[in-house]
Amino acid sequence: MDFRPDEMTCAFTDEARSFIDQYVLPAEPVLAEQLAATPDEWTVRPVVRELQAVARERGLWNLFLPPGEHGRGGGLSNLRYAPVAELTGRSPRLAPAAMNCAAPDTGNMELLAHFGTPEQRERWLEPLLEASIRSAFCMTEPDTASSDASQIGTRIHRDGDEYVVNGRKWFATGAMNPDCRLLIVMGKTDPNGARHRQQSMILVPRETPGVHVIRPLSVFGYDDRDHGGHAEIVFDDVRVPTANLLGAEGEGFAIAQARLGPGRIHHCMRALGMAERALDLVRERANERVAFGGPLAGQGVVRTWAAEARVEVEALRLLVLKTAWLMDTVGNREARREIQAIKIAVPRAVERILDRAVQLFGAAGLSGDHPLAEMFAAARAMRLADGPDEVHLAALGKAELRPRTAATLEGVVQ
Repeated sequence: MDFRPDEMTCAFTDEARSFIDQYVLPAEPVLAEQLAATPDEWTVRPVVRELQAVARERGLWNLFLPPGEHGRGGGLSNLRYAPVAELTGRSPRLAPAAMNCAAPDTGNMELLAHFGTPEQRERWLEPLLEASIRSAFCMTEPDTASSDASQIGTRIHRDGDEYVVNGRKWFATGAMNPDCRLLIVMGKTDPNGARHRQQSMILVPRETPGVHVIRPLSVFGYDDRDHGGHAEIVFDDVRVPTANLLGAEGEGFAIAQARLGPGRIHHCMRALGMAERALDLVRERANERVAFGGPLAGQGVVRTWAAEARVEVEALRLLVLKTAWLMDTVGNREARREIQAIKIAVPRAVERILDRAVQLFGAAGLSGDHPLAEMFAAARAMRLADGPDEVHLAALGKAELRPRTAATLEGVVQ
């Protein structure tokens, strides 16, 4: 069994590590200064644009979109992208945006690449790939249990050559940014249809009459201002041409699953990078901080935390890589159990690692002087994003308890 990454993976990983160490990490205090200087703005800050120019020069651009995606994929396979994405998690506020691989634009670009018409791709995918616009994905609703897509309340009904959208969405990431020009909205076109054929996806330009951005939302007090925030949006008789339908009527649920699978593994890849950054900070802090007559690194509980963290990160990295390999070789559908497994395990483990890192730092861990508190908030939120733990646990448990056939047993052995 050969665990070595191939030559291409090593080359991109080395380039990404060099870029992050030389440019991104030193730019974190610059971003903080620019945010403090413009507290009421939701735009991309100048330092991000500067980093994007460097990333493009170094070939670190749109790497999330695998080759062959309607002629626009110039990136890497899931397996090759995994270690690069992990590195971006070391600076979650800057690195993904610098390399144009930040959510929700990545998932939206994948949807347009897979399901968009040539006209839709020309209008929306091209500028997203150039990072000249932003986008948002509008699925979650405040008044329904959005983990059950059959309960979504937003309605999309056809009226001649137009679709009319009515509903309320929230936690639409990026939608506060004035450069967010596209909203991909999930709603019901056939409320009486089969449970997973009721929903459709529609492309709604943000400036369309009837689109009302109500307010920004925070996550544990963090507003993600540098990423465009999270918005609550009301759609009041919003009319768009029928040509704005993404895919066909009734395909919304399937399209959402196609989007969320890659999104979940990308989240997990970056989360492992956050854990590694936290361990770097813990290592430095534990060796420098003295209490009770010696450095914290000499305390047994700190050593236990460090050991448990290393075991969890190494084990989960292997599971993420296996999942990426399966997605590349047998497809997202066949890899769904592994996708569910990492979506459950990785955020929980990273949340636990960050919690202990905060504890080690004491009061400083709660402050904005270190990235731990914000990363902890992100890891905790990840247990709800793209489906709560309980939904994935229920689905994975159901699959695990299903009677095994000869074919499935053969797959397990392999």
